[in-house]
Amino acid sequence: MNENSKPYALVTGASKGIGKSIVYELAKQGYPLLLVARGEDELKALSDDLQVKYGINAPILSIDLSLAGASLTVTNWIKMNNYPVGVLVNNAGYGVWGNFSESSLTDQLGMMQLNMNVIVELSHLLVPILSQEKQAYILNISSTAAYQAVPTLAVYSATKAFVLSFTRALRFELGKSSISVTCFSPGPVDTGFAARAGLNPFNKMAEKFNMQPDEVAKMAVKAMFSKKSEVIPGFTNIISVYANRLLPKGFIEKTAAGIYKI
Repeated sequence: MNENSKPYALVTGASKGIGKSIVYELAKQGYPLLLVARGEDELKALSDDLQVKYGINAPILSIDLSLAGASLTVTNWIKMNNYPVGVLVNNAGYGVWGNFSESSLTDQLGMMQLNMNVIVELSHLLVPILSQEKQAYILNISSTAAYQAVPTLAVYSATKAFVLSFTRALRFELGKSSISVTCFSPGPVDTGFAARAGLNPFNKMAEKFNMQPDEVAKMAVKAMFSKKSEVIPGFTNIISVYANRLLPKGFIEKTAAGIYKI
């Protein structure tokens, strides 16, 4: 498929995990990619591989999105190069595990900036560009943690609840426009998230429930192009979320605290 027949898909956190798998899934469907992440070497290798395997253009921008003004830098990069963008995948994010009062405030605030503010900034800045397409899409990656308070992941779960609520509202506001907005909330995925969050004691248990990034990415992209409002992949995750709605919050929080205990 000619890459020029489709607009670009911008993916944040494109070099690893779910983001990288989403990149390949979109490439299979003929979308040229705009790859945004911190690791320049990883982005270059990914871009080269996409060119070889799928013959698509995949410009890269190596940037730390948690830094002030980063979202504007991304937008200016798009405008300067006249990239027509029809898909925005807000995937970049991370978690910090530990008792809130004992965890680094700098790390917590950085996580809030990346998990929430960047999604708001990029969505606001790129809606005018996306609206130029006959059909455009925004895919926000949340988490099953969005559906409950999680002791020792207090701020992380709160940021994901924000993503879920923001996506729902934005979808409604853009309902009569050409832009469809989807929230995708996976549970544990084999991406190294637990290790980065400092959740090493949780790694062995997570292996029993982990979904694979390629599997999750395929479901996420399908949900986005199907114009779904909110999708939770995996039967176990769906049951877990519905249980959170039915059972007492105190019980859910106590159970979560037992799973993620220090």
